[in-house]
Amino acid sequence: MTPHILIIGAGFAGVWSALSAARLLDQAQAGDVRISVLAPQPELRIRPRFYEADAHTLQAPLSDLFDVVGVQFIHGNAESIDSAARQVGYIDANGQRQQLGYDRLILAAGSQVARPAVPGLAEHSFDVDQMESAVRLEQHLVGLADLPASPARNTVVVCGGGFTGIETATEMTPRLRAILGEGNVRVVLVDRADSIGAALGAGITPAIVAASEHAGVEWLTGASVVAVEAGGVTLDNGEHIASNTVIWTAGVKASPLTAQVAGERDALGRLRVDPHLKVVGQAHIYATGDVAWAAVDDIGNHALMTCQHAIPMGRHSGNNAMADLLGLAPVVYRQPKYVTCLDLGEWGAAYSEGWERELVLQGQEGKNLKRQINTLWIYPPAADREQALAAADPAIAIV
Repeated sequence: MTPHILIIGAGFAGVWSALSAARLLDQAQAGDVRISVLAPQPELRIRPRFYEADAHTLQAPLSDLFDVVGVQFIHGNAESIDSAARQVGYIDANGQRQQLGYDRLILAAGSQVARPAVPGLAEHSFDVDQMESAVRLEQHLVGLADLPASPARNTVVVCGGGFTGIETATEMTPRLRAILGEGNVRVVLVDRADSIGAALGAGITPAIVAASEHAGVEWLTGASVVAVEAGGVTLDNGEHIASNTVIWTAGVKASPLTAQVAGERDALGRLRVDPHLKVVGQAHIYATGDVAWAAVDDIGNHALMTCQHAIPMGRHSGNNAMADLLGLAPVVYRQPKYVTCLDLGEWGAAYSEGWERELVLQGQEGKNLKRQINTLWIYPPAADREQALAAADPAIAIV
């Protein structure tokens, strides 16, 4: 029977795993290996941009790309992993339960927004975590124009002052004004940290402060949301903020599929992997992207849940799963250089380098770089076999 590499997920790590596996197979000329990607849709959704308007356009089709490199797409949602039997259960496009066998499994199922047990959060909040939820938020924002003016209509509360929360909040003011006009709009960012931008370090803080002032974003630091209602939020100090639009951005967690694979996990639910991205304790399963607890260097830093890490991790996991099948030497995943590029709305962006986030570019210079990243660098290659396979080389210099 033809050996089979099955990849769960068509996000950044899943797409690049598929391309990298196909690349090594092409180079090795070692016979036939089936490479399959199981995912809900044959498209790469550009999740880092879901804080922007027009979220429904932020995707890249994958069918032609997969066809030219010999990757099979399987339309479905993974439900179960049986590592002993090497079987994955899934719901296909017709709603029927199916089974897939594998010789090597690459788990690239991604992450999802973490929703704690805050009363009313599930019923009354929005998020920009997935395309469907980002589109739902956009439809809601457009619909605000049909409501009579009020403080609740004109106020957006963003819960969480991390990367996604800041990008969402600083982008929200112009989005609201485009819908409601140039009248009085209010964006409030609630964060439990004691200072503005604390999650991103002191180096970027001045840029965050300047951009927040430019956009009129109000920070409520040292505060937590303890209840969400249809008409607003209640904070831990008893204060109530009237708002028809509450956006939750406070944290993410790994796909629940990780719980079906025996192994050590971190606090985010990610599976510990070895330097080749194989799950520690598993002979046939690799984890990559947001589900992998992976060291990026030898001094204690680990990959974050970002496409900056998911893309090169995918190049390594796909290569190494194929190498394992073909009896070739794997390559070690290391990514010691770390950068951030934080979008800050109309003010610009902040680009930093290093784990201490030393500010390098800001304002419009930073924005120009952010546009390149968001519109070019994170998109998959064109459906050209030679170009696509070359782009999947794990030896490509990475940041």
